[in-house]
Amino acid sequence: MAGGVLPVDSTPVAVTAINIGGKLTLSIIITCIVAASGGLLYGYDLGVSGGVTTMVPFLQKFFPDILRKAASAEVNMYCVYDSQILTLFTSSLYLAGLVSSIAASKVTAAYGRRNVIIIGGALFIAGGAINGGSENIPMLILGRVLLGFGVGFTNQAAPLYLSETAPPKWRGTFNTGFQFFLGIGVVAAGCINYATAKHTWGWRLSLGLAVVPAAVMTIGSFLITDTPNGLVERGKIEQAKQALRKIRGSSVDIEPELEELIKWTEIAKSVQQEPFKTILKREYRPHLVMAFAIPFFQQLTGINIVAFYSPNLFHSVGFGHDGALLSAIILGSVSLLSNLISAGIVDRIGRRFLFISGGIMMLVCLIAVSIVLAVVTGVDGTKDISKGNAIVVLVLLCFYSAGFGWSWGPLTWLIPSEIFPVKIRTTGQSIAVAVQFIIIFVLSQTFLTMLCHMKFGAFVFYAFWVIVMTLFVIFFLPETKGIPLESMYTIWGRHWFWSRYVKGQEVLENLP
Repeated sequence: MAGGVLPVDSTPVAVTAINIGGKLTLSIIITCIVAASGGLLYGYDLGVSGGVTTMVPFLQKFFPDILRKAASAEVNMYCVYDSQILTLFTSSLYLAGLVSSIAASKVTAAYGRRNVIIIGGALFIAGGAINGGSENIPMLILGRVLLGFGVGFTNQAAPLYLSETAPPKWRGTFNTGFQFFLGIGVVAAGCINYATAKHTWGWRLSLGLAVVPAAVMTIGSFLITDTPNGLVERGKIEQAKQALRKIRGSSVDIEPELEELIKWTEIAKSVQQEPFKTILKREYRPHLVMAFAIPFFQQLTGINIVAFYSPNLFHSVGFGHDGALLSAIILGSVSLLSNLISAGIVDRIGRRFLFISGGIMMLVCLIAVSIVLAVVTGVDGTKDISKGNAIVVLVLLCFYSAGFGWSWGPLTWLIPSEIFPVKIRTTGQSIAVAVQFIIIFVLSQTFLTMLCHMKFGAFVFYAFWVIVMTLFVIFFLPETKGIPLESMYTIWGRHWFWSRYVKGQEVLENLP
């Protein structure tokens, strides 16, 4: 899987950079846990949205047409939840996240990673409070928009914070913590939905409790320092020295690393060009392609669509209301456990192996789900599905979630946050997050309609894209494990395809 006869150099290259201390200190562990907790916000929203939209009191108040459609004797199982207003409730968050993630590039560079995480937390708290007290659809949408602004800021800043703070040896493990906390958020939201579903006010509690993970992250962020990279970037050298000493440990000589950060930052600042123009240069073509391709492909695994709508989906295929919510909890728990597997091995076996093995697992499961649904519900989806066959679908989607949980889940946050040189790092991360929000907005706005019209073919659609993304990783993604951020540019000059963009003198010019 690591290359073999394939025309890919997936072996970590030898670099001449300084040896950054790899010692794990209590300070760096606590710091990275606080930053990774930003994933709680995104995860809680993913988990709570789909569950709330199956609660009868919520539907009675805001979407009564869906209940009337569900009561119809001739309803197609794939089309029960096909409502553009309902999907707007979900997808409005991602449109707002798109806007804020683009703005976050300049805000992060100007005010630092930690402060942007705090801003995101505050916006998420406001959105959660409004959603919990909503009396009409405009209030719901306003709350979702504020949640989106919050998620956009935290999704841009938190992975950057983790990659810049963690030692190279442990960068993958710490960065996957973002996805791990995202998984915790999904499971916690599913449990809360399950507990509150039987109460008329349950949906308010589910939506309103979004303020809790946001408050935890925001308060915790006040207790940590900004990253040394961010502090040097803003000219706060003495604070950067203190931050380095705190996270690396008092026994480590931090001066060489600090000097490296200062040198690369000065080089970056000497190039007086708008970062969004700089990233379009030929030597940054590999970085730009990855910033688009990795988040684009992640969304086309179909995972977030399954997360949004798994309660709706399982309700449609025969689990009933409570069973649907419980099934969503099971899926989230499986993904969470596979995140732990990824965190334990990503810095030992590398990113590529996890991408490829996870892709194969998802592909097999998506094809199997489509076959099961086609056989047992008929081409038109009008036949009832038995509880036994519904359990088969659940088991297959559990394996699918596991494959995602050790591959495209955590690595989508890791790769963009570690490949960019400092002068375009915040810009590159913003592009990656923005692409993710664009695709997830389109898919969340269209999935239920697609499910209604394509039926089991929707899973074939995602299976096709899993094939494409796995081939992309095999041929175009070099291995990045263990390489210091300041030396990451060397991987492109050694790659069979990307070397044509950064070869020769251009490698020397492509400095952080």
